[in-house]
Amino acid sequence: MTAADSRVQLVRDATFVRLAADGGISGLCGSAPDGLFRQDARHLSRWRLTIDGTAPTALVPATQESDDTAACVLTPEGTRDQPPAYTVFRRQSVAAGTLTEHLGVVSNRPDAVTARLDLTVDADFADLFELRADDRHYAKPGARYTTQDTADGLVLDYRRADWHARTEIVCRPAPDDSAPAPGEPGATARTLTWHLPLDAHGRADLHLTVRAHPHGRPGPAAASSTAPSSAWAGRTAAGAAPRAGAATDDLTRTCERGLADIDLLSVPVPGVEGEDVRVPAAGIPWFLTLFGRDSLLTSFFLLPYRPATAAAVLSALAATQGRRHDPFSGEQPGRIVHETRHGELAHFRQVPYGRYYGAVDATPLFLVLLHAHHEATGDRSVAERLERHARRAVDWMFTDGGLDEHGYLVYEPDPGGLVNQNWKDSAGAVCFRDGTQAEGPVAVCEAQGYAYDALLRTAELADGVWRDAGYARRLRESAARLRDRFAADFWMPRADFPALALDGDGRQADALASDAGHLLWSGILDDERARRVGRRLLEPDFFSGWAIRTLAAGQRPYHPLSYHRGSAWPHDNAVIVLGLARYGLTREVRTVAEGLVAAAVHHGHRLPEVLAGYDRSATAAPVPYPHSCSPQAWAAATPLALRTALGPRPLSP
Repeated sequence: MTAADSRVQLVRDATFVRLAADGGISGLCGSAPDGLFRQDARHLSRWRLTIDGTAPTALVPATQESDDTAACVLTPEGTRDQPPAYTVFRRQSVAAGTLTEHLGVVSNRPDAVTARLDLTVDADFADLFELRADDRHYAKPGARYTTQDTADGLVLDYRRADWHARTEIVCRPAPDDSAPAPGEPGATARTLTWHLPLDAHGRADLHLTVRAHPHGRPGPAAASSTAPSSAWAGRTAAGAAPRAGAATDDLTRTCERGLADIDLLSVPVPGVEGEDVRVPAAGIPWFLTLFGRDSLLTSFFLLPYRPATAAAVLSALAATQGRRHDPFSGEQPGRIVHETRHGELAHFRQVPYGRYYGAVDATPLFLVLLHAHHEATGDRSVAERLERHARRAVDWMFTDGGLDEHGYLVYEPDPGGLVNQNWKDSAGAVCFRDGTQAEGPVAVCEAQGYAYDALLRTAELADGVWRDAGYARRLRESAARLRDRFAADFWMPRADFPALALDGDGRQADALASDAGHLLWSGILDDERARRVGRRLLEPDFFSGWAIRTLAAGQRPYHPLSYHRGSAWPHDNAVIVLGLARYGLTREVRTVAEGLVAAAVHHGHRLPEVLAGYDRSATAAPVPYPHSCSPQAWAAATPLALRTALGPRPLSP
């Protein structure tokens, strides 16, 4: 959560809820929607409690007891001379499509009384894409919302053609009354009423259970991660598995928090042979689903500590690998998916994101991770199992990906989806120094580095696992040609820095951008240029003191509160830091790591998705980016990448 957003967010088992200070839900939209969410839909949009006809005051605002549980203390109105008659102790938890609530109503009076509690409830079943702050409206012909009273609660129901979702509310004790809620925006809103008798200084309890039933068959029941967040699984970069609680430095605390967040973001998806696998979803609130690029980089950062995550992600992405040409979704044979969605708008193809393939970089990153997993574990089975998928991915790079025709991996802006299809996928992010967006087919620099690395790594698999020396030789030859072309076409001699991209006319998009740091990670630059780029990224226009900015300050398009044109992303810095370590730039590694860990300390040792680009000297704490996801998978995995880059010597507290 950002500092500007006071709502409490609870998450567990691919389900999350966002609550106000009094534990209520009001149906907010925009950058911080509230509600109960399951499979890209909001299953509660109203959850408003009143006591004796008045809205309660939060004596103790909703506070998280754990990642999935919060509690608050409420009272009705009162004065110094007429203090509140009751105190309500409210505790709420979320798990696997279910919100549970316990209300303990305690009388503060010396005589028997009856407390009246009213709970107004509704579910708008809004798709997450409807809730964004972009003023989009989607037609829903034939949509029907109904509410049905049951013996112990309500069922809120939504149907549209073959789409059916519902929310079930079970109450103990059952409500004394249920009536339409006048003045509420939803025609299906109901107010449930209880008259709870209380002895002198007595107590009554109310238990509520809300079960979200998304369209179709919900995912399998959640299971706890086999990798405990309190102790790192596997072996660390120092070569030994640390004991739980043994280390107390801030980097260790940030790693622990990151691993716990990865557990929270774990969602079940089908693997390549139909098996159930659990993978890190991208982030909350907008991206609690499988993302290609995000899951791949997250898994790479975790590889020395949790190699099983990489195996699961590779299996899940192989299962969704493109098989045909579909211009609407961007699917192409061999292409690795960008994101998957389960909501109503994707179901009816009103948005292209059911399985959306608009990413130029997920496919080479799939190949990078496949080899890296084999290299880190010595396990041949995943590379053997996915050989066919790997070869298809290579074929895509040369055909639809553009290596044969353009000499580079390229993408065309998708007017119905993503204009930019690299990790900086917001409109205008791939630009010239004057702020002009590069027009397609666009060859963004870091994707060429990924492709180069993917070709070399796949050649290693072809030699060592698949026993195909001829294929390995062809891939290495292609990688060498790509490296030579890149050096000639992307390097900007006056800036002594690589271009962000080449546009469709081969012009260098000359904005100075952090993407250049990814080239150190992939190894496509020669050693001397790589070191110059690494040092340049630590100059004050790039490095804020907290992190390296996405765009160097002082350029016309720079904006410290933009999504990709001046903000600073922890995962971007993680990739860069791994590249800095590759070229022995130890001082630079430690400088960036110290900034990121210091930023994490100000966020409870949880790195957010993105930070504003303001300089560290401007404020005592990093300025939050207002729409940042938190927790967010590749930010959660970033401290593990820092630990790997730093090596055996821990960062000082």
